[in-house]
Amino acid sequence: MQNRFQFLYFSIISFLVVNFLTRIFLLSFSFENIELFTIPHLILVGSFYDFVTSLYYFIPLTFYLFLIPIKIFNSKPHQLFLKLVFGMILFAMIFNGVSEYFFWEEFGKRFNFIAVDYLVYTNEVIKNIWESYPIPLIVSLILIATISIIYFMKNLLQIQDNMKIKARAKFVGIYLLFTILFFNILEKQNLSNVSDNIFNNELAKNGTYSLFSAFRNNELDYEEFYKTLDKKVMFENLAKLEKFDDTKPKLFTSKNQENRKNVMLIMVESLSASYMGIYGAKHNITPHLDALAKKSIFFDNLYATGTRTVRGMEAVTLSIPPTAGRSIIKRPKNDNMDSIGEVFQKFGYENKFIYAGHGYFDNMNEFFSKNGFSIIDRLDFKDDETTFANAWGVCDEDLLTRSLKEADKSFESGKHFFNFIMTTSNHRPFTYPDGKIDIPSHSGRFGAVKYTDFAIHQFLEQAKSRKWFKNTIFVIIADHNGASAGKNSLPIYRYKIPLFIYSPANLEPKTVSKLSSQIDTLPTIFDILGLEYKARFYGNSILKDDFVERAFIGNYQKLGYLKNDILYFLTPDKKAHKMKVENLGLKSVQYSEQNISDDEVKDISTYYQSASYFYRIQ
Repeated sequence: MQNRFQFLYFSIISFLVVNFLTRIFLLSFSFENIELFTIPHLILVGSFYDFVTSLYYFIPLTFYLFLIPIKIFNSKPHQLFLKLVFGMILFAMIFNGVSEYFFWEEFGKRFNFIAVDYLVYTNEVIKNIWESYPIPLIVSLILIATISIIYFMKNLLQIQDNMKIKARAKFVGIYLLFTILFFNILEKQNLSNVSDNIFNNELAKNGTYSLFSAFRNNELDYEEFYKTLDKKVMFENLAKLEKFDDTKPKLFTSKNQENRKNVMLIMVESLSASYMGIYGAKHNITPHLDALAKKSIFFDNLYATGTRTVRGMEAVTLSIPPTAGRSIIKRPKNDNMDSIGEVFQKFGYENKFIYAGHGYFDNMNEFFSKNGFSIIDRLDFKDDETTFANAWGVCDEDLLTRSLKEADKSFESGKHFFNFIMTTSNHRPFTYPDGKIDIPSHSGRFGAVKYTDFAIHQFLEQAKSRKWFKNTIFVIIADHNGASAGKNSLPIYRYKIPLFIYSPANLEPKTVSKLSSQIDTLPTIFDILGLEYKARFYGNSILKDDFVERAFIGNYQKLGYLKNDILYFLTPDKKAHKMKVENLGLKSVQYSEQNISDDEVKDISTYYQSASYFYRIQ
């Protein structure tokens, strides 16, 4: 068929081939986690996703082919131009496939919200990619592959045309009709749910489609997508569950006498329970933190609320379950909220958010500055304060050294201080200063974890010489787990993180094994300090005798509630689910599906619907 749209056919076929090979490669990379009997199904569904995506992908090309006059189309310069265009398209498709591999290696997902965020923060991300991977080699290999394919297809791409404008218009009309029809099928049928195994479902998707879907759906309106209760019923149940509602905040009291201590909270990037010897890991990469656990109040059954740094920050600062869509930290209307900054300010504390990187990333500076904190980030580090830095910021030693200086300033001014410190060294590209530990820099996650362990130990040793040390409580908690991928959509073992509360002059060491959540962190600290305050916090002091054990976990769409070895979760199809937790280990979990009662639906809906409501009315 010699007509101009033959060029479009070759482009679509190339798109399908590249995406098919990408899917097969990702499948082989995660073969041990795949349900084998669903492979034909996921390949069939995935190929349909690829085809529909290709129709959208090539809409600009289709209109170009429709508009270009016959005489220009058939000219030699234009034929050369078409080969160049095809080469650019092919290069972009192969590059996308390679990028998907690296994204899959990191997150176990096709492109999603995280990829959208990475496109927004190009400076950090491009530096991170450049430092993590041999980019010149990768680009060169893709370029060689592209040129080779163009060479072998050069005769096929020599297309002549005499298609009249009316015929071209008819073709484009049919093309757009099928594009819209197939897209609606994908959107309404949710065809990628081929299994209960999340890896299978992710492989059934198309990465480009998922990326643009994330752009469209980066926030989910709770009442539109999730199971809802009558507001009166919701608030009555919330008052029963958490002792506050829409008319009054919760009153927090303590049996302890008020004793204001300084608080230094270190939120550690990606510090999974599965890395630590205290939980049974055999890697010996956290020797100092393992030892610290025996000198602290150590919480060994605590769960992160999400899989991103901003989710951990949100949970600790706002004491709220993870709402659907993106973190509140990244949304508008997130200022002057019920936050720990407000509580500390009420009691005369000087609050500082101290970050190793640029705080504009993920809207951190904006959020913290509007909720009671002053900001110290990468821009505030002088040259003589920086011994090592990578794409994400200064190394953990430099960050913690600066944190000591900031504590000194507050102490010298006669103020109690709360420092919220966010580390970055345990983040790809996993680079850190040479000669600090016995694992070379840039050799992987284990080295980064061990370096962070070393840096925190050095920090605490240096803090012991400060006059304020005996009057200070040190809190160490992870922002989230080191990886979020798993066979299940909410693999709870990937949400388990450590929490240390260390103050040798004030607190007796012990291990607390109550099931708890990141949102309970600061209510527990406030209880230790003996503070009485009012706030709409969902968290509670884990140390209280009447603490109700439960944890909140979630991803961007699934909202989970863990209690009594049962995982409840809501999905954006207005359904509630109940799974019994079986055989939970450090690196695995099995679930068995259960029938969920009306009362159980009411409880989980109350938590998440009310959290969404309070954000909206803020």
